[in-house]
Amino acid sequence: MSVLVRAADLLAAPEPPVLLDVRWALGDHRGRERYLAGHLPGAVFVDLDTELAAPPSPAEGRHPLPSVADLQAAARRWGIREGEAVVAYDATGGLAAARAWWLLRWGGLADVRLLDGGLAAWTAAGGALETGDVVPEPGDVVLTGGGMPVLSADEAAALPARGGVLLDARAGERYRGETEPVDPRAGHVPGAVSAPTAENLDPGGTFRADLAERFAALGVRPGTAVGVYCGSGVTAAHEVAALAEAGIEAALWPGSWSQWSADPARPVATGP
Repeated sequence: MSVLVRAADLLAAPEPPVLLDVRWALGDHRGRERYLAGHLPGAVFVDLDTELAAPPSPAEGRHPLPSVADLQAAARRWGIREGEAVVAYDATGGLAAARAWWLLRWGGLADVRLLDGGLAAWTAAGGALETGDVVPEPGDVVLTGGGMPVLSADEAAALPARGGVLLDARAGERYRGETEPVDPRAGHVPGAVSAPTAENLDPGGTFRADLAERFAALGVRPGTAVGVYCGSGVTAAHEVAALAEAGIEAALWPGSWSQWSADPARPVATGP
């Protein structure tokens, strides 16, 4: 199943999929306000902090995985029915929407994709927007969990020594420990490789065509055991999506740096 759908193909689809609007950014709480001002026709707003995560804790990180039961209840609120296709989008190149893509795939759905280029690609292709809220009829989807691989903190830390690659999807300055805007300590997990998520996108905000080459340069090739983390398991999902688009399966570490840095017993590396 392809990870991405192009705006032109979505416009031409004979049956519209369930559309999820996942506008979110760290420290920005205006996602719903932006959704109400204009969204893809029929799209349902998804609140990342409350619907795509369990409550935060130092032990589990800022965005722990929700329970399968809670995710299923949310998916039904979004109107997802058994057998329906789902497309998630945002206005930031998929950096937030990928969390919904990953969680629904983890929940057991196969036909879930990201709108490549998001809202901007839709309008550029001639797609209309509508305003106001959409409250769909409740769905009946059944989620089972276990559909995508995950790593614990210990499993992620052990990956480099076992011949795998642990990718740090945060911005380079956070990886190097030059700044840390939100988590307890600055730096990265020893042995992790810097692979900023933003570099999965081209200047127009769509996924790059040379993702396989990008990851090969970071030591990742088909058959390599790959784990990905970020600050709290959100943009790491975007990296997992980019890897999947390049034909590479990768495991997500949900707790990510917010979990690791909250434990003073865990070592921290800095620098390039």
